[in-house]
Amino acid sequence: MSLRDEAAPLASEAMPAKDDKIRCDACPVMCYIRPGATGACDRYANADGALVRVDPHVLLERTLEQGGELVPFARSGAWDGSVVREGNTFVTAIGAGTTYPDYKPAPFIVSSEVDGVDMVTVVTEGIFSYCGVKVKIDTDRFVGPETSLVRVAGEAIGHVTTGEYGSQMLSLGGVHHLTGGSKKEGRVTCDALLELCNGKAVEMTIDGGATLIVEAGKPPIVNGQTETRMRVGCGSATIGIFAKQWLGKADEVVVVDDHITGVLSEHQAGKLLGIPDTGIKLKGRRSTPGRYFQVAQPGTGWGGTDIDDPLSILGPFDPKVAYPGLRLLMTSTTGEHSAYYQLDDDLRPVQVEMPDVLVSAVERIAENCEPALSTVLFMAGAGGSLRAGVTDNPVRLTRSVKDALTSVTCGGAPVYVWPGGGITFMVDVTRLPENAFGYVPTPALVAPIEFTLKLSDYEALGGYMDCVRPLSSLTGEGRRSVVPHRDNPWPMQPGGLRHAIG
Repeated sequence: MSLRDEAAPLASEAMPAKDDKIRCDACPVMCYIRPGATGACDRYANADGALVRVDPHVLLERTLEQGGELVPFARSGAWDGSVVREGNTFVTAIGAGTTYPDYKPAPFIVSSEVDGVDMVTVVTEGIFSYCGVKVKIDTDRFVGPETSLVRVAGEAIGHVTTGEYGSQMLSLGGVHHLTGGSKKEGRVTCDALLELCNGKAVEMTIDGGATLIVEAGKPPIVNGQTETRMRVGCGSATIGIFAKQWLGKADEVVVVDDHITGVLSEHQAGKLLGIPDTGIKLKGRRSTPGRYFQVAQPGTGWGGTDIDDPLSILGPFDPKVAYPGLRLLMTSTTGEHSAYYQLDDDLRPVQVEMPDVLVSAVERIAENCEPALSTVLFMAGAGGSLRAGVTDNPVRLTRSVKDALTSVTCGGAPVYVWPGGGITFMVDVTRLPENAFGYVPTPALVAPIEFTLKLSDYEALGGYMDCVRPLSSLTGEGRRSVVPHRDNPWPMQPGGLRHAIG
């Protein structure tokens, strides 16, 4: 099958060059491409003198039947020659081509009728230098100090940012890593972002911290250990949740946590349940009754601390209050670590076999922990060339998005549009069809973006009305891949996707 069969010719003519080469103008690299070869990005090719987009153009098809299994987004099967059904088909920007250089209208400006309303969707593959990913790693293990550099193949590609409840956070990419450093730094950053956005695993190291393997939608691997669960809460919250279930089964419970370590007898939950003082003493800084900060340093041990022996955070028991035989349960916030002790005649904790009732109580903690996942959010600013491909007065598009007249999607997936100036959006990469992202060696990522609005509103924007084509006109123009739409709000549903990620 020839390249011409595989891909659709671009609307604009390729720039002529000598020796049968053509010059691609789809990005600033401006490759000269020999017949039968592709450009540096592997996205555009020379097919008998025509510049073509190699990958299929992806259309989403809504299945109206309730129930039944759908194959998840899959790039399989070419267009079968049937007329595209309006209202149940959404034209994504995946494989559509780009607006570069800025003066070109978007590759596809498609009109359709939805519930009696004339709509238009403008699609383009955006070239993003101002882009990156935000990574959420569900674990209480220490991955590295805040602001520490994250490296791939020795090159800095981002940094550790502020942790969130039960998760560590990374901020990767951005224009300074892509273009502000060395050529190798930019290339490695671009490669890592592309792999993450397309659902591939990436190994990275953190200065002064851990080695990570991150893959969107999969458990993170920290220092070679696969995480299985995120914590149910901090130590104090864990006591608040489970205090009643420990009542009468242990005299004291300590929940070890890097953030807030909890002590049952001192905690308000214990007081309300009538649990008496035990004479226990904890190292660290006391915050409020039953809540302690900094009992140990951050690490990969108990509760995200650096300890392997939980007794190391305890001082001597008060002999005026404690007594031999006092039952002490120590656990982490995930239930992954736990131990049971009784005080001997010298009021020293001695580890003994945990009774079944407490085994069940620790298992209940684990049961309430959600599965650990790595979440990758692509984040980018839709700037000049994108907006110029929609209208000759780009600020009107920005205002239309802010006024919720125009819906923004990324490969048909819902996005969150940040408040403030510009069109800065985030999208969960697992919500897109597979391999939706590409790159150009400037370096920059290529991502699909679609703008959907009423046809009348598009005309008011100063849109390219002479380039609008009906959805039904998408027939045998090269290869298209029609994939089922699943799990996301339908992009053509008014008000069904604005400012939402998941």
